[in-house]
Amino acid sequence: MTERRFCDGWGRRDFLRIGAAGALGLNMSLPKLLQAEASGNSLTAKKDVSFIFVFLKGGLSTIDTFDMKPDAPSEIRGPFQSIPSNVPGTRVCEKIPNIAKVMDKFSIIRSFTHRNAGHGPADHYMLTGYHPVGGFDGGLKPNNQHPAMGSVISHKLGPRGAIPPYVCLPNMHNSGSSAYLGPEAAPFTIEADPSSPGFAVPDMQPPFSIEAKRIDDRRSLLSKVDRFHKSMEAKANRGTRELGVFAQRATELMTSKAAKEAFDINKESDKLRDAYGRNTLGQSCLMARRLVEAGVRCVTVEHSNWDTHYHNFQTLQDDLLPKFDQAIPTLFKDLDSRGLLQNTLVLLTGEFGRTPKINDSAGRDHWSRCFTVALAGAGIKGGRVLGKSDKWAMDPAEDPYGPEDLCATVYNRMGIDPRSEMHTPDGRPIMVTNNGRVIQDLL
Repeated sequence: MTERRFCDGWGRRDFLRIGAAGALGLNMSLPKLLQAEASGNSLTAKKDVSFIFVFLKGGLSTIDTFDMKPDAPSEIRGPFQSIPSNVPGTRVCEKIPNIAKVMDKFSIIRSFTHRNAGHGPADHYMLTGYHPVGGFDGGLKPNNQHPAMGSVISHKLGPRGAIPPYVCLPNMHNSGSSAYLGPEAAPFTIEADPSSPGFAVPDMQPPFSIEAKRIDDRRSLLSKVDRFHKSMEAKANRGTRELGVFAQRATELMTSKAAKEAFDINKESDKLRDAYGRNTLGQSCLMARRLVEAGVRCVTVEHSNWDTHYHNFQTLQDDLLPKFDQAIPTLFKDLDSRGLLQNTLVLLTGEFGRTPKINDSAGRDHWSRCFTVALAGAGIKGGRVLGKSDKWAMDPAEDPYGPEDLCATVYNRMGIDPRSEMHTPDGRPIMVTNNGRVIQDLL
């Protein structure tokens, strides 16, 4: 799969890798992750809800999809026409006819807004609910960013059994990390494209196809290392003494039938895989459904590249929207048919929208002042349109909402008090949301 870079130079593979192979001596990232997951076990959710975040990296042009302006001048409205959806009075783009048929399953906010139109900072703002502080480096260093929503959910609620509570696919965004919450809340990153032939999750397989006997031998070695640590008890801290236990859990995850089942997309029928679309977005959405069905609390699907500075309409028509219009309606219908939608919150958004005015390259540039966000499931009423943009979708005309409010609503649906606290390593309390308000009109 060819990597596409954005206009600011960031690539899709600028991420932190976490591997279960650490249990077998290659690194120790997943054992630490598993060790940390246990810290959340005492925090029980009031609602048994899962969360799928489809992040359209680069910025979906919502003026060309969910908030069209047919009466605007040609340099604003573009060539696409609107069509009626299955919700009376709500029209969407002609290029997403399948989404038009399921508009009753989700609601949209047409007055979403924030103050940063740079990819890295805007990503961070939308993924965490906190505007980045000065010196922000794109999310590469945990000391100048906040934890992603998935990490907060992992920290507050912990895992359901052996399955990781927070999974990113195909890769983890720079701002999708746990930041000051540390490795205990870090995501398990699939780091592979589910649409690729022969797809397999690397961390679900013993490195170099190690036989069961060799795994047992390494378990024995780990137990000896454990005894060494215990003999150094006076000098070792609690986390180091327990590391072997969680390394053992990492090994068990790698050999767990339940984990293998959850990550094995080949268990799905060809018919359903075809319905989602045999592409990265489609198969990632299918994998997300499999994972929440297996007990994962939060799955973040990152899909690129919606950064349409050039040939916006051609790119949307020929590449991005056909995949979007296949994967998203199938995800909603699949969740609904399995009885999962009522307990699964789904969020669709990019980091911002695109400029109302079409540029000289037939593209649209970054625009954070007004765009559309979509939510469904977990008590979100379908078929609603909240807020309103002005005549050219430049600014909210009424009821503006921002990333703080979005995060507060997500946490509320997950059973997490949006005003509860987290703590930095030095004990400094930080609120889960930055004074965000729950968007009650969605509920």
